[in-house]
Amino acid sequence: MVKTIEPKKVEEKLVNSERVSIIDVRKDEEVARGMIPGASHIPLDEISERYNEIPKDEEHVMVCRSGGRSGKAAQFLQEKGFNVINMSGGMLAWKGQTEPKK
Repeated sequence: MVKTIEPKKVEEKLVNSERVSIIDVRKDEEVARGMIPGASHIPLDEISERYNEIPKDEEHVMVCRSGGRSGKAAQFLQEKGFNVINMSGGMLAWKGQTEPKK
């Protein structure tokens, strides 16, 4: 079972300057409209080839549009031994700042 975190809690961590690793698994055209500042972008369909880019020694918050795809990515990564948590409600529930993908 993958743990979940509320978007408000993620935003609080960012506001308090806590180190938070956020991985956005949405498609390129979705992140082009804005993503959480500081988030990394690895589309869901690339996670299985690119998970070695993700540090294993920290917790990662997985994000998508509504929480479904990020849940799948989190499940996959958890099975590979990663410490992951899924942001419930995804970007539809996000009230914090966004920025264009860099």
